[in-house]
Amino acid sequence: MSLSRCSDRAILDLWHPIGAIAEILSGGVQDTVLLEERLRFEVGSDGQAVVWRYRRDLLRADQVSPADRLPARSAYGYVWTSLGSPPPNLFSIPEYAEPDRRNMNAATVGVHVSAPRAIENFLDMGHFPYVHTDILGAEPHTEVKEYDVEISVERDEILATRCRFYQPMASTASSGGADVEYIYRVPHPYCSVLYKSSPVDMSRLDVIAVFMQATDQEHVRAHMLMSVLDKNNEDKIIKRFQQTIFGQDKPILENQVPKRLPLDPRAETPIRADKSAIAYRRWLSQKGVTYGVIPVAA
Repeated sequence: MSLSRCSDRAILDLWHPIGAIAEILSGGVQDTVLLEERLRFEVGSDGQAVVWRYRRDLLRADQVSPADRLPARSAYGYVWTSLGSPPPNLFSIPEYAEPDRRNMNAATVGVHVSAPRAIENFLDMGHFPYVHTDILGAEPHTEVKEYDVEISVERDEILATRCRFYQPMASTASSGGADVEYIYRVPHPYCSVLYKSSPVDMSRLDVIAVFMQATDQEHVRAHMLMSVLDKNNEDKIIKRFQQTIFGQDKPILENQVPKRLPLDPRAETPIRADKSAIAYRRWLSQKGVTYGVIPVAA
């Protein structure tokens, strides 16, 4: 069995997403790449997956011995696997199980950028008026109001709360501009979960998550989960809205220099709007992450 080209235990021992179950034919074998390793996987009619390292002689899941199988699980509509020794459980998104939510993969998009760079962009509210003009932001409403960020040792995640930003059209269910409340979670070095005010029910929050599949240190497949309360719009309309937003982010991400995220806080000038990004970089450093980043020099 070949050794992974990634030697970063902090990354190897995680669960990683490799495909949206709804978009995979039952019994159809899929090829993909994770951390520079070629993989194959198959999803059964029960939604359970079998994942193995690519071999020409292993064409179907029923040909793969238990010894050749990688860890596999189905969660939040995706197949997850690991090239190391993953924890027993994946991070929790309890809202996904609520019966009145619309759960879907908005899209899976290839991006020429590192996974940490992509997550940092997801945390950034400051770009809303300039990149997502007249949708998630608009001038003169450019101020990022003071918000709170904590790195939780107990939960092993970053949490940003009290985030508020004026948005002309926060979702397909919006009828006009409004101050939108945000909560950001980073429960995984390559995954982030966003909670935002739902225009359908102001007492609850819509959930948008990005799960980054790092194919190598400077390329990802971004899987975008939506768990929303919108009952009025078709799936394709909800998906198209999110695809529009990500389509605006993609060229920004791909023009980032360097592609990998520098963890030294002095490498790029921080401002108040970057509090989440600063905490994220510190958290990655504390975890010893080296894959997809430029570590702090000794």
